[in-house]
Amino acid sequence: MSVPYKQEEHKLTMIPGPIEFSDPVLYAMATPSQAHTSPEFVKTFQSALVNTRKLFKSTDANAQPYVISGSGTLGWDIVGANLINPGDKVLVLSTGFFSDSFAEALKVYDADVDVITAEVGDVVPFDKISEHLKSKKYAAITITHVDTSTSVVSDVEKISQIVKKESPETLIVVDGVCSIGVENLEFDKWGVDYALSASQKAIGVPAGLSISFASSRAVSKALAREKDSSFFASLKKWTPIMKAYESGKPAYFATPAVQTVTALKVSLDEILSESLDERFAKHEKVSNDFKSNLSKLGLKILPLNEKVAASGLTAVYFPDGINGNDLIAKIGSKGFTVAGGIHKALLGKYFRVGHMGVSVYDGHVEKLTKAIQDSLAELK
Repeated sequence: MSVPYKQEEHKLTMIPGPIEFSDPVLYAMATPSQAHTSPEFVKTFQSALVNTRKLFKSTDANAQPYVISGSGTLGWDIVGANLINPGDKVLVLSTGFFSDSFAEALKVYDADVDVITAEVGDVVPFDKISEHLKSKKYAAITITHVDTSTSVVSDVEKISQIVKKESPETLIVVDGVCSIGVENLEFDKWGVDYALSASQKAIGVPAGLSISFASSRAVSKALAREKDSSFFASLKKWTPIMKAYESGKPAYFATPAVQTVTALKVSLDEILSESLDERFAKHEKVSNDFKSNLSKLGLKILPLNEKVAASGLTAVYFPDGINGNDLIAKIGSKGFTVAGGIHKALLGKYFRVGHMGVSVYDGHVEKLTKAIQDSLAELK
């Protein structure tokens, strides 16, 4: 898509989100003001919702996409406010900081939360998941597809199979904030009930949109809820709004983020211009090459093995003898912003690099590799 706008040369944001954005997406953010009920915006929102179904690989007409103003964290509140009743037991699989935060969010809604914590850098063992599901009746299980704090990716397909076998009534909830658009998620095929994401990571849109997808079973539970525990996060209120926009009709509950939804429409068009599987393969190759090059530089990644290492970001230990803050600053002086580590057990011991979307396609990762190499040499 050609647009009359080109970003100025700038320091590249290579963190796990927000990521770099395409020129057409940023140009869409400058769309002149439109009424949120205007025919032009209704058409834009309709396209975004239709393509959100494709992003989650769903063809189930009874499943429901939601695009709501807010951060990815809003998705946690939507789960707590709509899919969990006070006292419900929830099994949380923890692979890092964000998995634990999801558990804390659900406790606010009086969920009875059990957490299985993986070894740092690894996933939760399948046998432990099976044991817990056999021991109690859980209303839901949460899987953080990629925990942004550790760059560990969980096998949603395998875990879903275990849930279907041991406790088919348990809702399968996936935190896909750092996976949707870069890791494969077969929503229908794997039997996922609710998957939540956000605009600023692999979906490639500035922060501001909570993007999620619900199965018919999840929607039914939300709509049957006797007492609301949230106003803004209520799916009773949002479901008819989303259905109206997707059918090409205006509706109102709360004003949508017009420009950001417009940018989402543009980004989804870009993403779906190739097959999702081709996109995932491209990210995987760039990720593997990057990790291999880091290894050649003597650096060690946080995930215990490549099987549990995500394709959209890499968590890397600082090398011995080099101050972590100095390395991040040195990389920054060469035109790249990378992120420090946030896992509470490893603070100050590692950094994180995001490689999603535009940066994968425009050669940013290769340039960053050279910057890291030069930075290490200068600090030794």
